[in-house]
Amino acid sequence: MPNPLLIAKNEAPNQAPELVLLPNLANRHGCITGATGTGKTVTLQTMAQALSDIGVPVFMADVKGDLSGMAKAGTFIGKVKERFTQLKLDEPKWEACPVTFWDVFGEKGHPVRATISDLGPLLLSRMLNLNDTQQGVLQLVFKIADDNGLLLLDIKDLRAMLQHVGENASEFQTEYGNISAASVGAIQRGLIAIDEQGGDRFFGEPMLNIEDFMQTDARGKGIVNILAADRLLNSPRLYAIFLLWMLSELFEDLPEVGDLDKPKLVFFFDEAHLLFNEAPKPLLQKIEQVVRLIRSKGVGVYFVTQNPLDIPDTVLGQLGNRVQHALRAYTPRDQKAVQAAAETFRPNPQLDTAQVITELGVGEALISFLDAKGSPTMVERGFVVPPASQIGPISDAERSEIIANSVVAGVYEKVIDRASAYEHFRGRVIAKQETSPNAPQSSRNGDAGTAAEPSSSGISIGDMLSNAMGGLFGSGSNARRKDTVVEAAVKSAARSMGSQVGREIIRGVLGSIMKR
Repeated sequence: MPNPLLIAKNEAPNQAPELVLLPNLANRHGCITGATGTGKTVTLQTMAQALSDIGVPVFMADVKGDLSGMAKAGTFIGKVKERFTQLKLDEPKWEACPVTFWDVFGEKGHPVRATISDLGPLLLSRMLNLNDTQQGVLQLVFKIADDNGLLLLDIKDLRAMLQHVGENASEFQTEYGNISAASVGAIQRGLIAIDEQGGDRFFGEPMLNIEDFMQTDARGKGIVNILAADRLLNSPRLYAIFLLWMLSELFEDLPEVGDLDKPKLVFFFDEAHLLFNEAPKPLLQKIEQVVRLIRSKGVGVYFVTQNPLDIPDTVLGQLGNRVQHALRAYTPRDQKAVQAAAETFRPNPQLDTAQVITELGVGEALISFLDAKGSPTMVERGFVVPPASQIGPISDAERSEIIANSVVAGVYEKVIDRASAYEHFRGRVIAKQETSPNAPQSSRNGDAGTAAEPSSSGISIGDMLSNAMGGLFGSGSNARRKDTVVEAAVKSAARSMGSQVGREIIRGVLGSIMKR
């Protein structure tokens, strides 16, 4: 079993001199809380590097850009040197962590994508801020797509499906129930808002393989996966749903492993309040379920936020490893937060926890980790030990070099746009245009005429497999033929309409089979 991880040191007499995190209990979840500027980021970096050193992969969102410094060795100068001197610690071996950078927008890291299908109607409804009625219509749209074998891979697929369902609502009413045109319109407007927040970059293929987060380097150190979130944080709903989707993927894909000597992955959820703000009850129940059960799959989840009241009690009660930085009691709500934070710790007769929380300095914290029996230790006051990597961001040139040399370089950069719902409905429009009396003769007799119009009930299994193989391997009878005039016009219009929409996501029976 790996040695305990030194996170902080206590200077006070008659107190535990070292505050350590036990690796075999690191998957019991935790939280890092405190006001802005009190040292949460450095604490997160210290914990992440300690876990990486023992071979535990880590995922974290970098909301300020500072965590990129983990990819570079630190130096024994300034405040770092002062803190080691203060704590009477020997100078460490300065070294960088193995880092992989990710970015939803594909600018500061490898692109990260998911499919509409994988997100599902519940998370998508939360992202679009839909009410119960609108969410019910969205679920029907997903159901109709499934029943007709139509893949929903990106936003343009979902838009095409919404338009089809809205225009043919009377035909679906008997089997699926009423479909409100107003609800369809509200969902369409929500998709426009998501586009403006960058959702078009997030939805598409190739979809992220969650196992790429769970890698080690040649030295056996865990890869630190850093998501560039400074820009993503301007789209708070997209940010929160994206991280929750990753947690759900881990929960659904990983096998049960029981208690391990160290976690398979530790997931740091920064700005955690964005996940819970105005979240509907079904979503909160899903989050609680994921947090409660994902521990048995070897994954530890740590929430990072300013105020412990940001985390619902049902989730907060499952967080055994806690680091509390300073809180300021300037308002009645602040005073309530201080008292609530103090009451969540196991009392220490030698500390007035509520008073100490308001007196802590930068880099100082109240800490309670789980002991060998899995019980919370008495709260202790200590200074967080600085990490061996650089505190502060690296340069853009250094970041670009790391991205170019990454083990996943080139895997996610090229967008794949397989035949899906959008192409299905576009093909029907082209077929109608080419068979109309006013269509040019060349269009009716040209190559495009070889494509038969899909049946109104959906795509056949043979067509689905053909489309999937063509999308995956770029082959097929129509792979190299030239476009007709009509097709060229439609493609031009599609590009202008879909340029800010995603090119990704899988839905339906075939999508599920391929995912498995």
